[in-house]
Amino acid sequence: MPTRQTSFALVLALWAAGLGAAAQYGKVSVIFDMLPSVYPGAGATLGFAVSLVGFVGILLGVVAGLVVARVRYRRALLAALWLGAVMSLVQALLPPLPLLLVTRVVEGASHLAIVVAAPTLIAQLSADRDRGFTLTLWGTFFGVAFAVMAVAGRPLALSYGVPAVFAAHGAYMAICALYLSSRLRSLPDEGPLPALSVGRLLRDHVAIYRSPRQSAAGLGWLFYTFSFVSILTVLPPYLTPAARGWIMGAMPLVSIAVSMTFGVVLLRRISAVRVVEAGFAGSLAAALWLWLSPGAPLACLALAAAMGLIQGASFAAVAQLNDSAAARARANGAMAQMGNLGNTIGTPVMAAGLLWLGYAALPVLAGGAFAAGLLVHLWLGQRRAA
Repeated sequence: MPTRQTSFALVLALWAAGLGAAAQYGKVSVIFDMLPSVYPGAGATLGFAVSLVGFVGILLGVVAGLVVARVRYRRALLAALWLGAVMSLVQALLPPLPLLLVTRVVEGASHLAIVVAAPTLIAQLSADRDRGFTLTLWGTFFGVAFAVMAVAGRPLALSYGVPAVFAAHGAYMAICALYLSSRLRSLPDEGPLPALSVGRLLRDHVAIYRSPRQSAAGLGWLFYTFSFVSILTVLPPYLTPAARGWIMGAMPLVSIAVSMTFGVVLLRRISAVRVVEAGFAGSLAAALWLWLSPGAPLACLALAAAMGLIQGASFAAVAQLNDSAAARARANGAMAQMGNLGNTIGTPVMAAGLLWLGYAALPVLAGGAFAAGLLVHLWLGQRRAA
């Protein structure tokens, strides 16, 4: 039966768990320049300390959605939080580099289970009238977590050393697990699910991407993540020194603010897919503006604002397009897989384009990704209508 009243305390707790999942990336990113002193001689191998979590997501994103639906959402979420806590505490001991990398692979599995189970639970715990707001809030977890890690995590490492960041993250994950274990209840049983097998996982994998409902948010998310991370990475040198600092700080904040205000208002009036399409169209227009006016501050902020519509509404689209918790878990798994793929390939592709075309590659590649995201959603909408 549909939820009549939203449990906002539980929604916030699940969002807090999402912050912990995003910090599994952020905690290493903000101290990455300190790791060579901890692991001298490691060289380029240290890059895997960041990227292994993403590689796990690319390989197993959809599998995580399928497994979480069978393991059950509450159980999978709590196990992932405890697993993440233990891995962080092991990392706080500064183990040998091979063992550290193993813990990062395990964290990749923990991260996937959280980002699949938590939004699925939020959708189920939210009343219909509130679901756009709660899932838009969920969509901010990555940006907020990275901001917190930059503001608090790095100073913690500078004051008390690298282990303090890992230990604090482990304690945070454990606190989330303890709170949710006492407050969170299992979702209603949706009936028996097929047994897990490699063949079944492969067939379900194909079925998800053939479904115009389960694949829609994930395929659009691929083009969003490809652009968002790569733009924030390569844009700074093309901004004037006087404006560079405040623009780069303002862009993620503008994106979150638009998502939580204008985006929520739109979700109460039109479908989430239409909001995502509007976000892609607006982002394409802003990319053209950046092509005509390289590094223009207002164009940068307009781009961030338009991308904010994609950010929150994509998670709301999962809930609107898929009725059951199991279908939403599969769709969230596709989002996790496509998001990790976009994050991984976006910056290298953009950097290669800059070497070839110079600044023009930024608006051309980003604009092409926005156009592709819009066209994919329009195409899938036609398939659903048919």
